[in-house]
Amino acid sequence: MFDTLSDRLGSVFDKLRGRGALKEQDVRDAMREVRIALLEADVALPVVRRFIDEVTEQAVGQSVLKSVTPGQQVVKIVNDALVEMLGGAETPGLDLAATPPVVIMMVGLQGSGKTTSTAKLAKLLKEKQGKKVMMASLDVNRPAAQEQLRVLGEQVDVATLPIIAGQAPVDIATRALQSAKLQAVDVLLLDTAGRLHVDQALMDEMRAVASISVPKETLLVVDSLTGQDAVNVAQSFAGQVDLTGVILTRMDGDARGGAALSMRAVTGKPIKFAGTGEKLDALEVFQPSRVAGRILGMGDIVSIVEKAAQAIEQEEAERMAERMAKGQFDLNDLRTQLRQMQSMGGLGALAGMMPGMKKAKAAMAQSGMDDRVLLRMDAIIGSMTPKERARPELLNAKRKIRIANGSGTQVQDVNKLLKMHQEMERAMKQIKKMGGLKGLGALFGKGGLGAAMPGLGGGAGGGLPGLGGPPDLSNFLNKK
Repeated sequence: MFDTLSDRLGSVFDKLRGRGALKEQDVRDAMREVRIALLEADVALPVVRRFIDEVTEQAVGQSVLKSVTPGQQVVKIVNDALVEMLGGAETPGLDLAATPPVVIMMVGLQGSGKTTSTAKLAKLLKEKQGKKVMMASLDVNRPAAQEQLRVLGEQVDVATLPIIAGQAPVDIATRALQSAKLQAVDVLLLDTAGRLHVDQALMDEMRAVASISVPKETLLVVDSLTGQDAVNVAQSFAGQVDLTGVILTRMDGDARGGAALSMRAVTGKPIKFAGTGEKLDALEVFQPSRVAGRILGMGDIVSIVEKAAQAIEQEEAERMAERMAKGQFDLNDLRTQLRQMQSMGGLGALAGMMPGMKKAKAAMAQSGMDDRVLLRMDAIIGSMTPKERARPELLNAKRKIRIANGSGTQVQDVNKLLKMHQEMERAMKQIKKMGGLKGLGALFGKGGLGAAMPGLGGGAGGGLPGLGGPPDLSNFLNKK
């Protein structure tokens, strides 16, 4: 979502970092370019003015200009200002400290992803916080809206209020509260009706529901692809309803990012969650510091670790660690790593969160390399017999032709996969020589495999030591 803005800011700061000393005019010229980049990203003009004024005031100080690394100091100031613009060091979570059932009312325009976000939030509360959740649809205007929430409830295994045709939204809210109390529900999510535009009937209906249900949280769901109009919608709702936070949907899209950067500054309401995909588990707690790090190309290692923890089973991790300590790494192990990478979001998602990986990510896109590469590699390994996967040295020319035909690839693709496996197997044996897992620090450090084998421990491929490093895909299947 922030790729264009990130590229523009990256080029500005590269110029600053390349200079040993900075003059005040250098900083002001850089801030002028930052101002243009933010405006092109569709950030609200008052927000841009305030941001540039604050950053410039700090950046032209003598403590910065005369420091050892003035360019880095300016980048830090911009990073801190971005974090503050997005909501501060930490976004407050949901306030669930009340007598159950705690009511969360979801509001927003039609088409913003409100119903899907309701199901995503229910799944998150159920699985991450262990809450007993119930959902109720109050949308009696949109055809099949209540049925949609019921189907989503079945998919996330969360109870939904039974549908009674002809009931008004206030009556549905009353019945939902009674049902939630009887079933000892912890959190009740109310999915209110939306409109194609903000109107008085919509606001009156929401206020009536709020007076009955007394929600602890009122979350506005807005589509980040609508740009500055999303900010205008948020202002309209904030003036009519007591909002407590915002959920930005489609943060994985190609929006310019202005809505996210403007939302907190214009409305004063924190962005609490971000929808990052169509799947029902693609809802993340919004972390301003992490988003700022991604915008400035600093990466988001914490998110990678969290994704790895979710994707990798404890038993599997222990098994892999034991094999690494023994210097063992066959094609079954490689296949496991490829599938872990897919479950963590694929090549693009991982590259976007790795520090300094913006250029590598762009090169991947330019060469046509995407997550289908992982699928083709998995297909090649899947076309082998269990014995061949365990003992790759058995693969002669005849077997390679059979595997290529079975996976729909070429023999040279099979050879590239085997060469990559050999490099990774060699790395595992080096770990064993260096004292098992204790040698990982030296292995992936300066002068280790990160320098010798880009794509395994660092360098252009940006390795993940905890996984043994992702394979070097730069020369593998550079085709659609």
